[in-house]
Amino acid sequence: MEMVMLENNVQDAPLGFFAQWHEDVHCVFGRDPAAHSVLEILLTYSGVHAVLIHRISHRLWKANWKLSARVLSAFAKWMTCVEIHPGATIGRRLFIDHALGVVIGETAEIGNDVTLYHGVTLGGTTWNKEKRHPTLGNNVLVGSGAKILGAITLGNNVRVGANSVVVKDVPHCCTVVGIPGRIIQSKGTKIQNRHGIDLDHHLIPDPVGKAISCLLERIDELEARQAQFNKPITEEDCHTCEAESMCTSHQDSPLKMAAGS
Repeated sequence: MEMVMLENNVQDAPLGFFAQWHEDVHCVFGRDPAAHSVLEILLTYSGVHAVLIHRISHRLWKANWKLSARVLSAFAKWMTCVEIHPGATIGRRLFIDHALGVVIGETAEIGNDVTLYHGVTLGGTTWNKEKRHPTLGNNVLVGSGAKILGAITLGNNVRVGANSVVVKDVPHCCTVVGIPGRIIQSKGTKIQNRHGIDLDHHLIPDPVGKAISCLLERIDELEARQAQFNKPITEEDCHTCEAESMCTSHQDSPLKMAAGS
């Protein structure tokens, strides 16, 4: 992920504080058709509020004003229902849509043009004071309710399906779904449109449903084969063979003679 972050620094010149705010607000128009004006976004979009406040708290954190940063972060959590630790590193044009229940941990790193939906967690898996939260590359989209846990890296242009739990690294340009998360589109498949943002995160395969369908087909095939072996033997099908004395359908079988007597 260090390579991803370096690429970001090369491609994008550092912006001033208000220039970052301007991008954070105006990026909404490209990802939410419900947005109609800047004033509407500033007044009603809690995800935008959370990001704008985080820009301030993160600067306080880096300036070693730890308590002030945490207090401001707690205020943002109370106001927006989004918890972003002031130590988290967030790139340009992050959009948190609907925003309820989003949690971003202290050592999380987020690239440019990332989109998160409600209920997303970028969480840690250890109590040690080290890198313990995920790193997201550029143009990553994380569906609602997804959990990305641990010091793992998601490459550029990765999509994470809703309610997935990702605990391993994901290469560039892949789609991940399931619990635990499984890659269902190879990195050689182009999944992003030419504008860099792909909101069609619902158009993904269902690997669990596909596996169940394959199992049902296999069971039907096995039952059909088993039915052929269990076909009852009629007298027309009975021919002279080495086991003729054991065939219950044979007229002269010992069982029928005993029953007749």
